[in-house]
Amino acid sequence: MITALLASIFNIHHLLPILISQYGAWVYVGLFAVIFIETGLVVFPFLPGDSLLFLSGSLAAMASHPLNHLVLIGLLSLAAIAGDSVNFEIGHRFGHRLTSPRWQRVIKPQHLASAQRFFKKHGNSAIFLGRFMPIIRTLIPFTAGVSKMPYRKFILYNILGGVAWVAIAILSGYFFGNIPVVQAHFELIMIAIVVVSILPAAIATLVKNRKGPNLNA
Repeated sequence: MITALLASIFNIHHLLPILISQYGAWVYVGLFAVIFIETGLVVFPFLPGDSLLFLSGSLAAMASHPLNHLVLIGLLSLAAIAGDSVNFEIGHRFGHRLTSPRWQRVIKPQHLASAQRFFKKHGNSAIFLGRFMPIIRTLIPFTAGVSKMPYRKFILYNILGGVAWVAIAILSGYFFGNIPVVQAHFELIMIAIVVVSILPAAIATLVKNRKGPNLNA
């Protein structure tokens, strides 16, 4: 059953149009749930948020589907912001228990270590930059909670990152998702989205490394 569920999730570009044809606007509820779960529950870093947002945007551009790109941006931004806030609270209240060896089967130590290094390297901006990186996206708010980051600082970067991630992904799908070459190579485009999503963090790292010697001079 779990295998079938995962197969359906990762075959979303075929599944989502079928769900829309069957349930219409109720699909908004499902989209909200997936984005909220990916960002809000630390044990679900594998959900394909980038692909889902891009695909939703491309379907919203088609007259035959009831999705609206502006509604998607507003609703799913709210889901992403709420999800990160819940994840932060989980890390803040239960982080030390969930990072114990007992939970290593569901919260991979190597993934958590990567998020911790990312957070340590980028500081508060990691909340924003982490939005654009699969797996890291789910673990960064949890790590921020564990580290006792002040919530007032966290929520600012949470809002900025959530809105930016959702808007960029959905609008990319809305304007480019229905180009024939994109439709013909959808799987490759999804991989490209993942690669491009890493660029903000990579650029920030390069800028920080270049500024480092100058500050020490």
